[in-house]
Amino acid sequence: MEAEDRKDIKSLTLEELKEEMTGLLEKPFRAVQLYEWMHKKLVRDYEEMRNIPVSLREKCKEYYSFTALKAVEVQESKIDGTKKYLFALADGNMVESVLMHYKHGNCVCISSQAGCRMGCKFCASALGGLKRNLLPSEMLDQIYAIMLESGERVSNVVVMGTGEPLDNYENLLRFITLLTDENGLHISQRNLTVSTCGIVPKMRELAQNKLQITLALSLHAATDEKRRELMPIANTYSLAQLMEACSFYFAQTGRRITFEYSLVRNINDTEKDAMQLSELIRGQNCHVNLIPVNPIKERSYVQSDKQAVEAFRDRLKKQGITATIRREMGRDIDGACGQLRRRFLAE
Repeated sequence: MEAEDRKDIKSLTLEELKEEMTGLLEKPFRAVQLYEWMHKKLVRDYEEMRNIPVSLREKCKEYYSFTALKAVEVQESKIDGTKKYLFALADGNMVESVLMHYKHGNCVCISSQAGCRMGCKFCASALGGLKRNLLPSEMLDQIYAIMLESGERVSNVVVMGTGEPLDNYENLLRFITLLTDENGLHISQRNLTVSTCGIVPKMRELAQNKLQITLALSLHAATDEKRRELMPIANTYSLAQLMEACSFYFAQTGRRITFEYSLVRNINDTEKDAMQLSELIRGQNCHVNLIPVNPIKERSYVQSDKQAVEAFRDRLKKQGITATIRREMGRDIDGACGQLRRRFLAE
């Protein structure tokens, strides 16, 4: 069978895999075995599946592609042990992922696309545009490959790396189904965060699925005018539309929204900005995550200093808004989203 005609076996649900086995005149229990090898034992190819007959392994090789990402580069922070991975996909595209250690467990940040077409001004991921969407298996295997390389269990996953997850909506939903399946890693939906720059129709569609994931909205400005300067998506959806979608999300799921706010010196970090943000999100069941922006050489944005960041947080708190400052991790490695991939491609 031609390579492009083969199905992606790691993106199939257990029920779909049972149907495939029936179609190959195999017993359904073979699907359970295959699924466990891929999603629990995390094997890298069919040859490692010791209780699968050679005849079935040969059929699988013929009919199904097998995603197993290769780490091209791994950087480890000397400050906090954060690890950044650059993975090569089968077609030569690159994606990055990050392993972070917290008191409550290990968290992996994964990419959902190779490149990104959203064009946010302070993000290295968007500089080269979108190459393609990632398959569910390619999203999953970032986690699997990191667990194998590090020898550590992962308890939390954030889809906040390169790409806009809601721009790869169907693959994202299938990824969530596979990641949280009790027959696989079985990571709780509550331990999964999906970030978006604010594609309103997809936010509403996601809400109607009533998943228990956390939705993180990249806000970064409290007025439409300022947001349009930073994020092209703001030309399509206004802050009023976004706030309505956030309220709808909470009403449907009972899950509070996280507002991501990257602080850029003299751009969006003033007392006035803090007050405008307070007014905008008042009444939302939410949490604000303040992020000192990660400088990238292609842009002139400068990180707000510690004093300004803390003052911004304190002003929000005075207005009754829950706000925390994201702990900076991996500052001594290519920390910002898309930096490692961009440097590698440039070289």
